[in-house]
Amino acid sequence: MIGQSLDALWQGFGVAFELHNFIWSFVGVLIGNLIGVLPGMGPLSAISILLPLTYSMHAVPAILMLAGIFYGSQYGGAIGAILLNLPCHPPHAVTCVDGYPLTRQGKGGTALGITMVASFAAASFGILVMVFASPLLVNIAFRFGPAELFSIMMLGLLAGGTMSSGSRVKGIAMTVVGLLIGVVGADATSGTVRFTFGFTELADGVQLVALALGLFGVAEFLRNVNRMHVVGSGMKLRLRDMRPSMAELRQAFWPIVRGTSVGTMFGAMPGTGPTITTFIAYALEKKIAKRPERFGHGALEGVAAPEAASHAKTQIDFIPTMSLGIPGDPVMALLLGALMIHGIQPGPQLLGDHPDIFWGLIASFWIGNVLLVLLNVPLIQVWVRVLQVPYRFLYPAALFFISVGVYSTNNSLFEVGEVLVFGLMGAIFVAARFPVAPIMLGYVLGPMVEQNFRRALLLSHGSLDIFIDRPISAGFLAAALLLVMLQAAFALRGRFNGNGGGRRDPDLLPHPPTMESSQSGEQAGHPDHAVAGSSGSQRET
Repeated sequence: MIGQSLDALWQGFGVAFELHNFIWSFVGVLIGNLIGVLPGMGPLSAISILLPLTYSMHAVPAILMLAGIFYGSQYGGAIGAILLNLPCHPPHAVTCVDGYPLTRQGKGGTALGITMVASFAAASFGILVMVFASPLLVNIAFRFGPAELFSIMMLGLLAGGTMSSGSRVKGIAMTVVGLLIGVVGADATSGTVRFTFGFTELADGVQLVALALGLFGVAEFLRNVNRMHVVGSGMKLRLRDMRPSMAELRQAFWPIVRGTSVGTMFGAMPGTGPTITTFIAYALEKKIAKRPERFGHGALEGVAAPEAASHAKTQIDFIPTMSLGIPGDPVMALLLGALMIHGIQPGPQLLGDHPDIFWGLIASFWIGNVLLVLLNVPLIQVWVRVLQVPYRFLYPAALFFISVGVYSTNNSLFEVGEVLVFGLMGAIFVAARFPVAPIMLGYVLGPMVEQNFRRALLLSHGSLDIFIDRPISAGFLAAALLLVMLQAAFALRGRFNGNGGGRRDPDLLPHPPTMESSQSGEQAGHPDHAVAGSSGSQRET
């Protein structure tokens, strides 16, 4: 088994090093790095905008580029968090707590160096887990029939809905909204047109690009349109500043190991996301530290562990997505949709049917992570400058490319209107504190859940016993039931304890500054919430 995996990985490197595949992988990690630096412009928005570009591409370079954007953004997000106290994306919010105090102490370069070491080490371990764990799942591929696929996808839906950030009820409600959007259009089995409300353009269903761009592109613009920021302009870093000493590497070694373990453990759990993982890794380090009072004032462990956890989680997320067809988070759901656009069905058969995509993707992870380490060193100053681009220029340009991208897919103004509708809907949901990410999960998994449910009933002549009689299906359904019971128990305990659900321990988990609190902290003169550079200038949105 190990020998076969290594042989397949070697062939994957051959695919990844083909010139056109390598170029698109490089483009993906470069764009991802840039997107990670920009506050508010997450990988979801970037992948949604570039998804129409992949329609005319071969499946392999398309997936390599989109995946590069995903893990490339994880590198870029740490730069703003450490140097400028800007938690550009949720997974890096906890990095601000100790990263920015290190910058104020003149150790910002050291923090970035430790971050790169932790990120590369954790990503490499995650890739190794992918190499050796994914083929094990393929060995049971032929045991998966419609009943098993229905059960495992139902587990993914429940996990994504109940374990999303915020209220569990709201998460489930948004998952149901995604399910309803997914059933619009012609029924795959009978051909009956459903829920089109007289619009013939909806006969083929709601387009993935329109939904993604609306929820994560336009909605993000509407949410940030009046946002103000204070950004430093005097940040200077030299190459030698980013080389940590041996003592600092020894100090960060075990936190990196523990953070990688946390990210690996949570990686295969759909719906957890890298944000939860980073907070858990930070809490673990603070809990076992001999001097926990150092955390929040510039502890290297508070930077190394969360970043390692985030990157391990990012790589491990690909295992359930590629091997089982279950997206671990909204970005994975979007990549799942991209595979389906190219006529590729994710799941246990992917390794056997499309080994070039699977092993080429794994090989590109290593290549991309090396490229990211090489890119981040000379481009730090460039990324800091990019943070000073006014939003009044940045977001209108993004809206322009969104409109052009959607229209170019099918030359349809109706789909541009869909983007506007979903953008307004997403903005309203965000304003009402409803998580929009489960909508994408429900939209992608919903039709597959329905189709496999109906196929299973056809095989059993309408008997529901097929879902219990098959051991694998019964096991996944039992896990789904256990998940619901555990979430209900946590909710009841949180209500009795009066802490709003018991999701965070105030003594362990930090309260990282948001971009708004960074601004208010600067105005109030609070040293811990001030943004880098006393000579920073006001940016107008």
